[in-house]
Amino acid sequence: MDSLILVAIAAVFVIFVLTASIKIVPQGFNHTVESFGKYTRTLNPGLNIIIPFVERIGHKMNMMEQVLDIPTQEVITRDNASVAADGVAFFQILDAAAAAYEVSGLRNAVLNLVMTNLRSVMGSMDLDDLLSNRDAISERILRVVDQAAHNWGIKITRIELKDIAPPANLIESMGRQMMAEREKRAEILEAEGHRNAKILRAEGEKQAVILEAEGRREAAFRDAEARERLAEAEATATRLVSEAISQGDIQAINYFVAQKYTEALGKLASADNQRVILMPLEASSLIGSLTGIAELSKEAISARSRSHVPSTKRD
Repeated sequence: MDSLILVAIAAVFVIFVLTASIKIVPQGFNHTVESFGKYTRTLNPGLNIIIPFVERIGHKMNMMEQVLDIPTQEVITRDNASVAADGVAFFQILDAAAAAYEVSGLRNAVLNLVMTNLRSVMGSMDLDDLLSNRDAISERILRVVDQAAHNWGIKITRIELKDIAPPANLIESMGRQMMAEREKRAEILEAEGHRNAKILRAEGEKQAVILEAEGRREAAFRDAEARERLAEAEATATRLVSEAISQGDIQAINYFVAQKYTEALGKLASADNQRVILMPLEASSLIGSLTGIAELSKEAISARSRSHVPSTKRD
């Protein structure tokens, strides 16, 4: 019986030793090993063996990326505007030993570090810049916090601002400002539209005046050309009559006198206030002149016909 008890005690001891020696580390975690309270090494995921009663597991560190919620906090901007801001921070442990032994309360330390730098960065900016540059704010906070947390063996991967909320009265003022800005922009656009319409109308009137002036110039040119041709025709007729008179042709004289006399009577008859026309006694001379004109025309026609007769017929 004593031997069986000893064997049982030995078996229990062996099982206890094996249990204390074999350590299984799950994926995504690292365990630190301490020997008499001093850090000695880090156990990676998988099956690991330690020396029982000499070594023990110190800290079980989560090596996966973790999310840290940043609570809402009040921030005073550079232009003395009070805003409430909150966000989230993402970090990952790269060195389990440093994260376990370089800082006490890793998550709390990261949280306070992010909150402090968030207030510092946002407090150095105006409200307008704060509301329109969230990405720049997140990048600045991330750069400062990551550099400060480097000694802790962690990497700050991302910091995002979830909400930036100014006070209600400030939001109302911003709404009125935006409305005034939009009304100003609308009035400017309307004024520009009126100005462009006036410019186009003036351009149209200018083109119309130019075209009208060009039309008048063309008409004047045509009138002058017509008068010139009429004067040339009259000059030619006068020259021909003068030549006929110089040659002693009495019928040409009668033609010239009859033409002028006829023109004078035509003007007299065309007057608006004329209802009765009194012919002078000398009107009979006009009839004689017309007879002379007829004879002169006959002679001119006969002479032209003789000039166009072929030479064979004359023979």
